[in-house]
Amino acid sequence: MSKSAFVRIKSGAYRTTDVSGQVFQLVEQYKSTAKGGYVTVKNGGKFPGFPEDIRVKVDGVASYEFVTEGDADVVDTVVDTAPVQTDEERMAEIAERFEILHEMTKAAVSGDIRAMIVSGPPGVGKSYGVEQEVEKACLFDMVAGKRLRAEVVKGSATPIGLYQALYKYSDPNCVLVFDDCDSILLDDVCLNLLKGALDSGKKRKISWLSESSTLRREGIPDSFEFRGSVIFITNLKFDTMKSQKLRDHLDALQSRCHYLDLTLDTMRDKVLRIKQIAKSGALFEDLEIDEIGQDEIVEFMDTNKMKLREMSLRMAIKIAQLYKSFPLRWKSLAQTTCMKSV
Repeated sequence: MSKSAFVRIKSGAYRTTDVSGQVFQLVEQYKSTAKGGYVTVKNGGKFPGFPEDIRVKVDGVASYEFVTEGDADVVDTVVDTAPVQTDEERMAEIAERFEILHEMTKAAVSGDIRAMIVSGPPGVGKSYGVEQEVEKACLFDMVAGKRLRAEVVKGSATPIGLYQALYKYSDPNCVLVFDDCDSILLDDVCLNLLKGALDSGKKRKISWLSESSTLRREGIPDSFEFRGSVIFITNLKFDTMKSQKLRDHLDALQSRCHYLDLTLDTMRDKVLRIKQIAKSGALFEDLEIDEIGQDEIVEFMDTNKMKLREMSLRMAIKIAQLYKSFPLRWKSLAQTTCMKSV
């Protein structure tokens, strides 16, 4: 292994110590075993009394990124000397990002913002606020007896299906939300259609130049002007994509619209996001769990963060359901159903 191979752990732990954000010299890349995945790195004196080569527990190759040796020196210096940010300060930053998401979604629904890409890990609530605004807009339309101006598209989309959806919501003040439709980014035809919808020019003309009986049957023209808004919600972090071809496409999309990265990159960030929503009272309100119980659940998740199958709001709800249904055995049941096999 080259001496210049260094990695920054985005989310991981050595034994019971969270090492998210720390930089190590790489010995061996990710391996998956029955007991979980790990990456082998040089101790570098960070854990005195332990072996020179240590195994850091991670969830996969996405849990770490390569940095140069020079970058590693800079990062280590920053880690050693920078003031430590408190949990309250970091939660305030996270809250501000989600407030920006809320405000920009309202602007997209009203037509003031034409295109936005929202990036963040799964299960942190990035879709929830967007869907709330869309539902609100559609409710007003239903009360007024108008055609619904917005739709949330989930899952995969074919090129012709994307063209149809863009045409259906091409009028001003219409908004089309793509949630968990990352397959669109892997299809050249879909990408070109999306680029057309996100274009920053005065007129956004979208064309379908291939013969299609489906479009003809539905009376959809082979070209139209798109005047609506698009919100694309993705789990991908555009800045760290390694495929140059895909990176070029993503750069082209970013240049055409607003790009909001929720910056929940570490395990600590995800835990703080869960604590933030729990503290607001919104996370467990449907289960009617008292404050003591809520604190127990969040503390359990924090203590077992590297063992849980995922750190997300969905996981918090699953554990809360066990707490509600099995008050004496919820922890053992959570260990069985919500944690990785060991």
